Amino acid sequence: QGQLVESGGGLVQNGGSATLSCLSSGIDFIRYSFGWYRRPPGKEAELVAIITDRNGTKYAESVEGRFTMTRDNTTKTAYLRMDNLAPADTARYLCSARWGDSVYWGRGIQVTVSS
Repeated sequence: QGQLVESGGGLVQNGGSATLSCLSSGIDFIRYSFGWYRRPPGKEAELVAIITDRNGTKYAESVEGRFTMTRDNTTKTAYLRMDNLAPADTARYLCSARWGDSVYWGRGIQVTVSS
C-alpha cells in the first residue's frame, strides 16, 4: 500500500522561504507524477505545481517564479521550494502521486505565512 508523508511546513515570515518534502513509500516512485495542492482557509483546493516522471514541471500562475518543484528518485521524495512567501500562500499543502488510475494522497501539512 502506497503512502505519502509531507513535512517541512510551519510558520514562515512574510517574504521568507520554506521547502516542503513529500516522502513516498510502497509505490514505484519513478513511474509516478507528483503534484502539490493547497487548500487556503475557507477556499477550495487548488493545484500549485506538478512534476512528471520525466521531470517536466508546471506551476499555477500565482506561484510561477516563486515556487520550484523537484524530485529525487533515489530518496523517493518530491520537494516544493517556496520563496518570497506571502500571507496569501497560507494554506494546507497536500502531496499527490499519480500513475494511470493509481492515485495517492498525503495527509497534508500546514504552511502559515505571517503578515
